[in-house]
Parts: sequence; structure tokens; C-alpha cells
Amino acid sequence: MVKTATFETLLAEVLPDDNDGYLFTLEGITYHLQDRNEVCKIAEAHGYIIIY
Repeated sequence: MVKTATFETLLAEVLPDDNDGYLFTLEGITYHLQDRNEVCKIAEAHGYIIIY
């Protein structure tokens, strides 16, 4: 199965947290990020192809 996501869609799912970072949930797993751009690395680790 091929999984794709747009960069904009991934960024829309990034929410600020209480520790000057961000929260991002993908496939039921929540990640704590320091930089919003980390979403691409996480999505790619889940097998997604990112469309810019």
C-alpha cells in the first residue's frame, strides 16, 4: 500500500504544547517535537511519501 501526505496537511496536524514545543499524532502515536518540520521525518518513518 502506498501512503501519501501533503506537507501542508501534516503541518496542519501539529499543535503547540505547554513546553514551547509541539505535539503531532500520526497513526495513533503522539510525538513531542521541537521543530514543526520534524513531521516529515516522522511521516517518512511511517512509510509515507511526502508531497510538497
